[in-house]
Amino acid sequence: MSKDPSETFIGEPVTPKLGTFDTKMMATGIPGLPHEFAWRGTEYVVAAVIETWKTVGPCTSGANEMYVRRHYYRVKTTTGETMTVYCDRHAPRGKSKTKGRWVLYSIAN
Repeated sequence: MSKDPSETFIGEPVTPKLGTFDTKMMATGIPGLPHEFAWRGTEYVVAAVIETWKTVGPCTSGANEMYVRRHYYRVKTTTGETMTVYCDRHAPRGKSKTKGRWVLYSIAN
């Protein structure tokens, strides 16, 4: 993961467009990146994936194991934005499994 100095933190949920998820990734157990999503009322289309990475963390039930927590995707949109989105592997307690699962982490100018 490379840090772009022009990157602006956002940290807001996006709404993936149904039917646009990468099913090839999903077949391997990795969250399928949605090729289209909406943020603040604007729809974005992914033109290219620039970079991917994941973060891990310890088991929350006390077991001595590490689990993948988030899958990050740095993408270029068809309108020229460079965005970093991530998928939470587990929905926060009390939240639906889809609400807040995909998040716009940052936008680079």
